[in-house]
Amino acid sequence: MTTQDIVGKLWNLCNVLKDDGVTYHQYVTELTYLLFLKMAEETGQHDQLPAGYRWAELTAQSAPERLEFYKKTLVHLGSHGSMLVKEIFANASSFIKKPATLSTLVTEIDKLDWYSARQEGLGDLYEGLLEKNANEKKSGAGQYFTPRPLIDSMVAVMKPTLNDVIQDPAAGTGGFLIAAHHWLREHHDFDSLTEKQQRKLRRNTFFGMEHVQDTHRLALMNLMLHGIDSDPEAGGIRYGDTLGPDGEALGKVGATLILTNPPFGTKKGGGLPTRDDFTFPTSNKQFCFLQHIYRALKPGGRAAVVLPDNVLFESNTGTEIRRDLMDKCNLHTILRLPTGIFYAQGVKTNVLFFTRGDKEKGNTKEVWVYDLRANMAQFGKRTQLARDHFKEFESAFGDDSLGHSKSLANRKDTGEEGRFRKFTREWIAKRGDNLDIAWLKDESDGSTDDVLEPAVLAREAMAELKGAFEELRGVFAELGEEPDEVEP
Repeated sequence: MTTQDIVGKLWNLCNVLKDDGVTYHQYVTELTYLLFLKMAEETGQHDQLPAGYRWAELTAQSAPERLEFYKKTLVHLGSHGSMLVKEIFANASSFIKKPATLSTLVTEIDKLDWYSARQEGLGDLYEGLLEKNANEKKSGAGQYFTPRPLIDSMVAVMKPTLNDVIQDPAAGTGGFLIAAHHWLREHHDFDSLTEKQQRKLRRNTFFGMEHVQDTHRLALMNLMLHGIDSDPEAGGIRYGDTLGPDGEALGKVGATLILTNPPFGTKKGGGLPTRDDFTFPTSNKQFCFLQHIYRALKPGGRAAVVLPDNVLFESNTGTEIRRDLMDKCNLHTILRLPTGIFYAQGVKTNVLFFTRGDKEKGNTKEVWVYDLRANMAQFGKRTQLARDHFKEFESAFGDDSLGHSKSLANRKDTGEEGRFRKFTREWIAKRGDNLDIAWLKDESDGSTDDVLEPAVLAREAMAELKGAFEELRGVFAELGEEPDEVEP
């Protein structure tokens, strides 16, 4: 049985929960609790759990009593067991209402081919489940889910090293950190590392922050199953707000490589971030994260950051932040990404690649722009984004490990007919430091694979949103509660 088969079986269990009024996102969280208990048993790590609150005790309960025992277990594990256990089960509660529903889940999980799952890799199994959730449009989880081919391409051109301190300040479920760990594993024999190198890899290499607690649980589980030390005391992904005081501490870690896709939009309520170390206060999340990123890098540190188009052209504070970025860092490359690769298909995005300079001024001399947007297929369900779509970009980017001077010297400006062009800092300054640079005429026929006209897309999105809110209200009504104000 392959990982894909097991993921399919686990995902099909969501139909059992849907009949019990559980949403897609709640399902993945609920399944995480159960999978942690089961996988702790399968991998011999059940000593992390307090005696009497393990998978064996759960399965030993009679069907009618199992749900009550399960709910008590979740509460107990929030304050007992290893630090990792307490983080994953912090404020945990079950959405399941019917004892028969839980019994079905426990029975079906127990029946899975766990030997094959271990051979295939438990981390890949769990990540497959997260990706399935992101691709399920009704769940909404994929709105800004970073596609795996894009993550892998960004990691490949940045080439993480064993000496790096790698950070993702908007960690989500940990995709960038896991991809960086995978790159290191592919290019190094971990078993041959010295004790000092192994300790550094485990405890002082991967750092991140996630401010949604349910997502944070999934991230901890994901890191653990991929063999990354996710103990909060050893770095890992911490629960907190990067745009608050927690972020100030994260910014002092001394990152040498930052890989991230920050959330889009404005801070909830339109207010300013609660941390006071930003030079340019703004309610725009992307500009806040961008300031955190280039301030958090050590001199010589590199970053690859997914950001929407407005970061490239927004005026006033936006202009000041771009100018500060180009002063403090060498913003050497912008990759214009194709449309339709995110769940929010109207969002146009880019990857900014930059290196923190040794001085505070004049670090950007020229910016290379690679246009992977014009004359590209419209990506969606029928046309999937693949790693091959980035091959030419990766080749043109060059070997960043050579150092920027050598890497940039080997680049070739393809001219007005090509996708890769160089623009001087002086030329950019003359256009008001606007970095939204495009030169190719988009001659695509406008056919829509999955992307609709904006007006149609907006109507469909509003209809889906209205339906989601009605569903949410129904859930709260069953609980006898009124929902708090929710930010769309």
